[in-house]
Amino acid sequence: MARAVTTQRKTINTVIAWIIGLLIFFPILWTILTSFKTEAQAINDPPLFLFFDWTLENYGVVQERSDYMRFLWNSVIIAGGSTILGILIAVPAAWSMAFVPSRRTKDILLWMLSTKMLPAVGVLYPIYLLFIQFGLLDTRIGLVIVLMLINLPIIVWMLYTYFKEIPGEILEAARMDGASLRSEILYVLTPMAIPGIASTILLNLILAWNEAFWTLNLTAANAGPLTAFIASYSSPEGLFFAKLSAASTMAIAPILILGWFSQKQLVRGLTFGAVK
Repeated sequence: MARAVTTQRKTINTVIAWIIGLLIFFPILWTILTSFKTEAQAINDPPLFLFFDWTLENYGVVQERSDYMRFLWNSVIIAGGSTILGILIAVPAAWSMAFVPSRRTKDILLWMLSTKMLPAVGVLYPIYLLFIQFGLLDTRIGLVIVLMLINLPIIVWMLYTYFKEIPGEILEAARMDGASLRSEILYVLTPMAIPGIASTILLNLILAWNEAFWTLNLTAANAGPLTAFIASYSSPEGLFFAKLSAASTMAIAPILILGWFSQKQLVRGLTFGAVK
């Protein structure tokens, strides 16, 4: 009887998980399908789901109109650069908070997290003026710095959580064997926290790749990533839904592929330390 109830619960949970997953994925699926429609089919009422005249015209127009590879390369540099810089800063910060805590450590962590609650538009003007002053406007290095800073609280929090699951006795043993601080972090702590660090890197890449507010307000023609590439298909004449969907599909395809191939590592990292 108990086994039957357990099986029934698992079945119900599986069905619910599939329903939630499909609901989350449906907007992406609809965007991809719309990219293969004509503009008339894209705004058809009632909407056309599968039975329409499939076309690659929108992708051809997007390729002719925009330099997709330049936007893609900007996204790779900005997302990758901000992630690498954030990890280099966050690892020693999380190490000190996890293994050498002070009375104010929790207060500092809460303060860092509270900065994510600040509306971005509230600090846009001073940051915009600073960018003009230091010549960082419409530059990739400027966006790398900004995206690193806005995602740094999340990176530190995640790494701090993972590091707290590692027994401090292991690091103490390394110190007794003569390991320096650098060796302790690089050769003892980092290998043990690889799942957590990997999931943190993947999450930060996704956040930086999808960031639109700062990229649209701090770039123009030179450093625009794929979010600016998508926004270019909104014009005063109206929205071209089919071409906008094609541009969106081309923009999200790299990160979707990365997420698909690294999903096991991401789940493993997010559950790191959950089961002893």
